[in-house]
Amino acid sequence: MTDIQVLVVDNEPLMRQAFKIILDAAPGFHWMGEATNGIEAVNFCAGNTPDVILMDMQMPRMNGVEATEIITTNYPGIGVLAVTAFSSEEYLVPALRAGAAGYMVKDSEPAELLAAVKAVFDGSAAISPSVSQDLIKAIRAAHEVKTSAPGGMPPIALSERELEVLRLLARGRNNPEIAAELHVAETTVKAHLSRIMAKFGVRDRVQTLIRATQFGLVELSMD
Repeated sequence: MTDIQVLVVDNEPLMRQAFKIILDAAPGFHWMGEATNGIEAVNFCAGNTPDVILMDMQMPRMNGVEATEIITTNYPGIGVLAVTAFSSEEYLVPALRAGAAGYMVKDSEPAELLAAVKAVFDGSAAISPSVSQDLIKAIRAAHEVKTSAPGGMPPIALSERELEVLRLLARGRNNPEIAAELHVAETTVKAHLSRIMAKFGVRDRVQTLIRATQFGLVELSMD
C-alpha cells in the first residue's frame, strides 16, 4: 500500500516540526511538505496532490477555514483535517462547514492524530473526543432552529436502505461496521453514502450528519 501523503499547514515552526516527526516515524505515512499559511497551502495544492492536509485554523494572511473551503472546492480528492489548539464550537463549526472532514486538538496523542489522518484518507469523519460534545451541541442547535421554522419535512426522498445507512452513520459506525451490520459489501455502503450526499448537496460525512439532523431524519448517538 502506498503511504498516505500529508501536507502540514501551521504558522508555528515547532508544531510543523512535531507533526513531521510523528508522520516520519509512523509506517504508512509520509510527510509531503509544509506551509505556513492558507495562501501557501492553496498554492501547494495547485502543483501537488497531498492525500490529507493537517490544517491549522488560526494563521496570518489566510486562515485555515478560508483555505479549507478553497481546497475542498477546487480539489475534492484532498481530505482536510483541522488541527487546532481550540476545541470550542466557535472554530469547530466553521471548519466543518468549510469542508474539513475532521477536527482534532493539538494536544491529541500521536496515535489519535494518525488514526484521524487515516480516517480522513479512507473517507470517514474524525472528531477529537474532547470536541465531540461541542459538535453534538452545534448539530442539535441547528436542528432546533430548523424544526422550529415552518415548512415541514424537506422534499428529499431517501430509500429505506439509505435511511438505514444514515441511522448507522449517526450512531458512529464507519463503513466496514455499517457493511457488517447490513450484511452488504463495503462498496455498497460507499455507493449509498455517495447518493445520500448528492441528494443533500453536501461533500462529506460530517456535513451529511448535520443536514440529516436538520431534516429530523436522525438523532446522534454514540452507543
